[in-house]
Amino acid sequence: MGRPWHPIPIVDNGEPLLALPPAFLRWQPHPYQALGAPYPAGTDPFQLRQSVVERLLQVQQVLRDQPAPLQLLIFDAFRPLAVQQFMVDHTRAQPGVSEEQVLALWAEPSSDPTTPPPHSTGAAVDLTLATPQGEPLEMGGDIDAIGPIGHPNHFADADPASAEGRYHQRRCLLHRAMESAGFVRHPKEWWHFSWGDQLWAWSSEAPCAHYGRSAQA
Repeated sequence: MGRPWHPIPIVDNGEPLLALPPAFLRWQPHPYQALGAPYPAGTDPFQLRQSVVERLLQVQQVLRDQPAPLQLLIFDAFRPLAVQQFMVDHTRAQPGVSEEQVLALWAEPSSDPTTPPPHSTGAAVDLTLATPQGEPLEMGGDIDAIGPIGHPNHFADADPASAEGRYHQRRCLLHRAMESAGFVRHPKEWWHFSWGDQLWAWSSEAPCAHYGRSAQA
């Protein structure tokens, strides 16, 4: 399934992948490693391009400076192509999930350098909000949820005083914090943000993406 951002040209700036610093809370155990996804030996899923890490640190500070401080909880970051294929196959095997739903959630792994899956570039990150004590906030739908519940504005029409209304407010808070550092959100995933990849360039009307598929992917 082609994405509207695939025609965007890529001019990779050569930035390295960096491990996320200790300032970030990580989802443990890593969700895809726990399923048996085939990460090459020594591959850290919690790594991103240098500028992406720097921008995430800005977001972390924005959240900590709020009257009711929060922090980011990183679910997934760098994802090799073999892991992408594993998750496509894993989702296909779930009962009642259509092929259309699978390909709406997961970018089909591609070795074509002009259409890299976002997470293979080191520019995309899946994350949520957590308390200072590390407790994840309820966002009204799990990361990687299939169907409309994962869409950012799924609860937009809910009563603000209801649980659903609070979910929408939290999704908006996460979006504003990430947007303040230049990230863009996936149009159909409240948890997926990126900076510097094709999706980012398409959404921000930049002339090109800064990152192609990492050599480690």
